[in-house]
Amino acid sequence: MPVADALAAVLAGADPLPEEAVALDSAHHRVLARDVAALRTQPPQAMSAMDGYAVRAADAGHAAARLKVIGEVAAGRPFERTVAVGEAVRIFTGGVIPDGADAVIIQEDTVVEAGGITITEPALPGRHIRPAGVDFRQGDVLLAGGNRLTDRDLSLAAGMNYPHLPVRRRPKVAILATGDELVMPGETPGPGQIVYSNGYALRALARDEGAETVDLGVAADTIEATTNGIRRARDLGADVLVTTGGASVGDHDLVKRSLEAEGVTMAFWRIAMRPGKPMMHGRLGAMRVIGLPGNPVSSYVCGFLFLVPLIRKLSGRSVVGHRHETALLGRDVAANDLREDYLRARLEARSDGSLIATPVDHQDSSLLGNLAAARALVIRAPFAPAASAGSACDILRLPN
Repeated sequence: MPVADALAAVLAGADPLPEEAVALDSAHHRVLARDVAALRTQPPQAMSAMDGYAVRAADAGHAAARLKVIGEVAAGRPFERTVAVGEAVRIFTGGVIPDGADAVIIQEDTVVEAGGITITEPALPGRHIRPAGVDFRQGDVLLAGGNRLTDRDLSLAAGMNYPHLPVRRRPKVAILATGDELVMPGETPGPGQIVYSNGYALRALARDEGAETVDLGVAADTIEATTNGIRRARDLGADVLVTTGGASVGDHDLVKRSLEAEGVTMAFWRIAMRPGKPMMHGRLGAMRVIGLPGNPVSSYVCGFLFLVPLIRKLSGRSVVGHRHETALLGRDVAANDLREDYLRARLEARSDGSLIATPVDHQDSSLLGNLAAARALVIRAPFAPAASAGSACDILRLPN
């Protein structure tokens, strides 16, 4: 199956998860479920932007004008009287502009005298005043549904007077590894064994996209152990089950049989891509299943290309796909065959603004060192002709 068709199958019918209300302190990086409008006008009244004196511009339009100070305004303590001809009110930043005043003279432009001030710099109407609603007005839609909330968004929501926000429930992603050859980090591998690494990257990738993750550990290469893992994911209410690896020979046959034995309806189990040809996808009721290859690079690249957009769609994100960019090849690449290639590449931003993507020398899907060094994937279409260094290429940046 072509990559685009496989991604469409993975995303088909993946409706956003239900809405829930969370406190502002818990809303960072959650996905807003719907548009949110301001509950108040900010500022609700005209306020001073500086420390100084609230005046009538007509009375303070020339240097040496003398005004009588009749009171004081501090933030949260408005002045109840109207400023009349020849009068001024001492005001501090954030103080409400009293009735009658239409300008603020900063304190540096005045000379304080007994009972009043003398102006040393003429006042201008509206100067140093923040008008009512200059930030936003009640009913303004300032936060759009489908966006992931930033730290600044939380500050804005608080200013809009929201103690809670409507967000989408986090997708729950369960990850099950399979393979008798796997041992955990810190253990001493026996003959023919390797240290398990895939789950750590996949869980971090899922968490970075806002998912809740469940580690189902490593299942032995038996139908019973694999089906037990699948049942645990279902019983835990996982929205997505991710498996990595297959039979001891690495061809996914055991996992596929186990999934089908548990009632998973398979959509596909091979993709025309490299790395990651033996990836599969299916459904078990509401739970979506992504079966990833066991090789670390294949597992990660497929997780990045398919799991990440699925998490985003279940989260209600307005944009679920990865952003493609154009770069220049840092070295020659050979012609491609029938599979779409995703070449791990280093990135270099040059002083002239050009972006150089240099595929690493060894693209073997077992090489963790090259995967960690890569900053992008260079996409090579099926049957793409050979390309020389300096020619344009399509890239996807990997998470920073």
